Amino acid sequence: MNRKIFLGFGIIILLSNCQKKETTFDDPLLSHRDTLTSPAVDFFQYANGRWFAEHPIPETERGNGIFRTIGDTINAQVRKICENAAKDQSAAQGSNEQKIGDFFASGMDTIKANKEGIKPLEPYFRQIESLVTMQSVFEYMASMHTKGAGTGYGFYVSQDDKISTKYAAFLSQGGLGMGNRDYYFNLDNETKTIREAYQKHVTKMFELTGSNNNEANLKSKVIYQIELELAGVSRKLEALRDPLSNYHKMSVQDLIKLSPRLPWKNMFKQHGIAQLDTVIVGQPEFFKGLDAISTKYNVEDWKAYMKWDLINSYASYLSAPIEQQNFYFFSTIMNGVEKQKPRWKRVVEQTNGSLGELIGQVYVKDYLPKGTKEKLVEIGNNIREVYALHLQKLDWMGEETKKKALDKLQKIVMKVGYPDHWKDLSKLQISRNSYCSNVMATNAWEYQYMINKFGKPVDRTEWNMYPQTYNAYYNPSNNEIVVPACNILVPGFEDRMPDDAVLYGIIGGSTFGHEITHGFDDQGSQYDANGNLKNWWTAEDLKRFKQKTKMIVEQFSAYEALPKKFVNGDATQGENIADLGGVVMGYEAFKKTKQFTSNQKLSGLSPAQRYFMAYGYAWMVNYKKEMLQQQLMTDVHAPAKFRVNGPISNMPEFYEAFGIKEGSPMRRAKDKQVIIW
Repeated sequence: MNRKIFLGFGIIILLSNCQKKETTFDDPLLSHRDTLTSPAVDFFQYANGRWFAEHPIPETERGNGIFRTIGDTINAQVRKICENAAKDQSAAQGSNEQKIGDFFASGMDTIKANKEGIKPLEPYFRQIESLVTMQSVFEYMASMHTKGAGTGYGFYVSQDDKISTKYAAFLSQGGLGMGNRDYYFNLDNETKTIREAYQKHVTKMFELTGSNNNEANLKSKVIYQIELELAGVSRKLEALRDPLSNYHKMSVQDLIKLSPRLPWKNMFKQHGIAQLDTVIVGQPEFFKGLDAISTKYNVEDWKAYMKWDLINSYASYLSAPIEQQNFYFFSTIMNGVEKQKPRWKRVVEQTNGSLGELIGQVYVKDYLPKGTKEKLVEIGNNIREVYALHLQKLDWMGEETKKKALDKLQKIVMKVGYPDHWKDLSKLQISRNSYCSNVMATNAWEYQYMINKFGKPVDRTEWNMYPQTYNAYYNPSNNEIVVPACNILVPGFEDRMPDDAVLYGIIGGSTFGHEITHGFDDQGSQYDANGNLKNWWTAEDLKRFKQKTKMIVEQFSAYEALPKKFVNGDATQGENIADLGGVVMGYEAFKKTKQFTSNQKLSGLSPAQRYFMAYGYAWMVNYKKEMLQQQLMTDVHAPAKFRVNGPISNMPEFYEAFGIKEGSPMRRAKDKQVIIW
């Protein structure tokens, strides 16, 4: 949950309602099937197995599937936008075209990047070297956040969970080069290998940025020890899921009492908020630990740690040797990717990531199919309508709680397609001089944009995704779902509108239904209709809800994704609840369409079969084992296979559609079937 964010070929038979004549066209739901696998044994493999066999994971990728193929389509479109802008050197200074063109051109200029080396970081290295006291170290650590390097801990401005009409300052655990605490402690051989490779990687990166081997080794050792201690006071992934237990509002004076060695008042000034009296601390024990750890290392140790964070944050945009070493560890070692993507693709993705707000304006105008927004709104409204009917009929929820749930559902704001107002990037300066400097400039702009919110009214019209981002999110503080326009894309249906079974299986079930259900998952259910972290449940209903969520935790915890490596049912429960609610509500909405009520087969598949095949297609993703291991450790989403097999194995409608008999792997025993929403 975002809180604060193919071409297949087959023959299809279309029966005309009027003439009953057969028409042929390509249908990916047929050509992707592995017909040697029974849908009663492994529906995910049945729906997608042939595509996986015919499309092995490229050596430049960590996985393959629907997200990559749609991503390739969007990348090709964004590439045209970038290249056209780069060619137009007559674009007015400060215009969108100039910024897009110059950013892209700077990224493609490898000669300049290699000549530049680490020059973009040198001013910050000099500032770090000038530090002589522990107080100045932590003040500078705070200032590094304004430069896009979240050193030591997390800091951000967002809506107060309990007062959604106000912005608040937040502190959270952080400061780990490998991102997740478990990389520092898990004892399996794969994680041990990553841990050892990480320390060698840090050494190599210091050598590439000017240190001799002995210096680099010493820095690597102390940096790893600092991170190891920070990991030791960090919460596990599943412990970060409960918004209430990660909400501790305290005065700055109380924060100082919690961690007295850290100069918080001056640090907040460096963060850009001079007058701050209250802060929301996610994990108080982390900052108590950081305070204690600060005394175990001297100024030089912390200076090395801060230099490393800068290098680690910007390595991808520096000279080729640095970039390639960064790729080797984070992509090859951690994700199993053998070869870098072409330079143009990497730069297109970064340009889109940094200037997506500007690119989105062109994308909406030039690349969206007509009627996109209207079709998405139609599907979203239909999902909400059946959701209300389901809530009204729930047998486990009392009337008092049910009334509040219905109120929350009706108040969910659906932002669909693209924003009505775009962010103002006029103060952002971009040139062709330095790729890394451009990335740093956009990061600094994003940080300042966030900080400027503090003390101002909450802007509930804001989007936190671009229209060309193939994803969606639910924001509990706004009680809103955001579905970008490109979600209308369905590979294999580029030249025609997909039938409703496909639209409702993919856009209805895995998108609208999924995101709406986030408002009622283990996290979202703790926020009321106005977006405030506030209990709106009766004690009896909350107890029954937790009994049901416990069942889905148990279901997913039993899934073995890799040998002796299981899905983290606790950490993934919110997404699993959303997947289950999504596929159920998508099906209920689909039942109201003409395609379903006519009960005509298409491509030899009944409407119900097409719906579930489409849902399987929505998660057609295959990952390398290294990436899969990382997902199990760091991601709140279960692997794609279980996002398909898990939810539908609870649905009698699925059993009926494919004749799944009792005792089959894809049919859970009646007393184990999870039914929530």
